[in-house]
Amino acid sequence: MKTEQLGPYALSWPEGVFPLGGDSLALGEFATVKPRWRVCDLGTGSGALLLLLARRAQGLSLTGVELDGLAAQTARDNLSRNGLTGEIMEGDLRRVPLPAGGFDLVISNPPYFPVNAGKSGGSARSEENCTLEELCAAAARLVRNGGRFALCHRPERLCDVLCALRGQGLEPKRLKLISHGPGHPPSLILVEALRQGKPGLAIEG
Repeated sequence: MKTEQLGPYALSWPEGVFPLGGDSLALGEFATVKPRWRVCDLGTGSGALLLLLARRAQGLSLTGVELDGLAAQTARDNLSRNGLTGEIMEGDLRRVPLPAGGFDLVISNPPYFPVNAGKSGGSARSEENCTLEELCAAAARLVRNGGRFALCHRPERLCDVLCALRGQGLEPKRLKLISHGPGHPPSLILVEALRQGKPGLAIEG
């Protein structure tokens, strides 16, 4: 079991559960969140994003959806050990029985690579269980009008991400590029979209 301190909270995960990485840390700081918001993390894994958001805003209603049973139980354990209440649902995010429009913020660190893209990383990083378009469709159903969907992804798929969001009525409003340092090309994109938002994208430094 590995453990990482996230502000006031401790995140632990066993072998076989996707580890905490810089992508989730960056997304957890980037997403807009306000006190008492209803938050849903699609593909929550160990629950890292829920803890990262909870340390930024008080009184959040926390929900996670996770296909893998071990990861789902790990997320439940992390919430419980840190004194946080929430619901972790084990199942397919494309068919999860959650209320349409029931959330102020949906967030996800999704699989990055299309099936047969020639990239490695296993099911946690391949879209074999859920495509980018299906993820955006699920987020669009769950977030209220005027609510937000925030995700991280690979820079080479920026066009795919923006098109998938807009195609589901999620208007991209904020974009941030992350690199490993000066002189390095971006290695990560962070995007936040507004349900039924007006066009206009801000690129943040």
